[in-house]
Amino acid sequence: MSAFGRKNGASGMAPGSRPSFGVAKPMRGGAGPGSSQGGAKMPGEIGGEQFPPIPADVGDNAAASAGAAPGGGNRRDDAMSRLEDRANSVNDAGEGSGGFEASVHKIKEQVLPRLLERVDPEAAATLSKDELSEEFRPIIMEVLAELKVTLNRREQFALEKVLIDELLGFGPLEELLGDPDVTDIMVNGPEQTYIEKKGKLTLSGVKFRDEQHLFQIAQRIVNQVGRRVDQTTPLADARLKDGSRVNVIVPPLSLKGTAISIRKFSEKPITIDMLKNFGSMNDKMATALKIAGASRMNIVISGGTGSGKTTMLNALSKMIDPGERVLTIEDAAELRLQQPHWLPLETRPPNLEGQGAITIGDLVKNALRMRPDRIILGEIRGAECFDLLAAMNTGHDGSMCTLHANSPRECLGRMENMILMGDIKIPKEAISRQIAESVDLIVQVKRLRDGSRRTTNVTEVIGMEGDVIVTQELFNFEYLDEGEDGKIIGEHRSSGLRPYTLEKARQFGFDQAYLEACL
Repeated sequence: MSAFGRKNGASGMAPGSRPSFGVAKPMRGGAGPGSSQGGAKMPGEIGGEQFPPIPADVGDNAAASAGAAPGGGNRRDDAMSRLEDRANSVNDAGEGSGGFEASVHKIKEQVLPRLLERVDPEAAATLSKDELSEEFRPIIMEVLAELKVTLNRREQFALEKVLIDELLGFGPLEELLGDPDVTDIMVNGPEQTYIEKKGKLTLSGVKFRDEQHLFQIAQRIVNQVGRRVDQTTPLADARLKDGSRVNVIVPPLSLKGTAISIRKFSEKPITIDMLKNFGSMNDKMATALKIAGASRMNIVISGGTGSGKTTMLNALSKMIDPGERVLTIEDAAELRLQQPHWLPLETRPPNLEGQGAITIGDLVKNALRMRPDRIILGEIRGAECFDLLAAMNTGHDGSMCTLHANSPRECLGRMENMILMGDIKIPKEAISRQIAESVDLIVQVKRLRDGSRRTTNVTEVIGMEGDVIVTQELFNFEYLDEGEDGKIIGEHRSSGLRPYTLEKARQFGFDQAYLEACL
């Protein structure tokens, strides 16, 4: 096979003859019905040109011979046209919300300063939103009369809501936080806010008054959980009352102004059956993961940012026996386990003098003295990985954690590297053996380019062979095609191998069901 995808000798040359490299020959798409023979020029061919344009019918023939689906058109041309469109596109930051919303926000800027002159902020903070709305209504009407602004009933209610959100809530973010379809909110300075819906990023119309307004909202968010953000501590992790995760970074580290990233979580607890119905896994994989959670296997959930690691961990927690004591340890508490005997622990950042920090490693060591049945780490990033492995090996079966990695094999390598990042003086072979003896399953989750989140691998850690950790894949996701609507088509397949973790499932009476799911 030559570099151009044609078999040697299939171009009409005599066997054994050598091509003439001294003369540039026109490149054509194979000897088909539309190709030129005997020196006759093809339509559109320019004599003597080395790379003449290929006629449409020849391109279609080439696409068909390359395996294009019948009736699917020329996939190469379609891909090239998409590249051309992207190269020539103009990135527009958008004009934001217009019409009704823009007019309400414009009036709010006029009303708010006069309203604050008439209101005691401390007294207002003690009232609920409904009570505050009743108190505000006559004051707002008075201010509007002063400004000689006339509003209809709909505009009045909208103005009341915007003003109360500004005083008690998170200002312009309240609208996005209340939208159940929005899963991520990304504020890139006062002028630009992106949201994620159904796995796709779109620009929202939300804007802030100025950088100071945005910074005040960021401070209000982090102050709720006893954290702070300013120029001396420009990074902060926090959480909202509904469990949403928040990250704030402010100037001088952020060059476009204060940046806020909010990851929202579903109010309704996610189960493995729900993930199966979403298409993240098939029936057999769901059954195997349920049994793994119920049989107290040590599970590591691996994946990239936003791939659904925390969601998977929450779903697996549903299978924990209600009689077990579960401790969760996180930097910013975001896990929402579905168990009655659950104690969440959270790290503490250092104070202004740089003292008093409590790390994940400190909490893991302390958790061992709290009689836990299972220890669950929201995410491991460093040397605390060794403490978790020690816990897994000392009677705390069923422990779980998440980490960032692109594949199960890379996950094991990252665990080794994280332990080596600490000051633990242990040879690498001993670290690998500790991982192989502690971890039972690696569950790999990915967010695909169409926005869907899939469980792509379920891999067993078998043991050591020499100085290499041996793994066995139980399930994997195989990509098949892409639909006309851009959705990725694929299927989950089991490897048909007998699982090495069958003995753990047998201790809980799930061995037959586990074997049938994996085969």
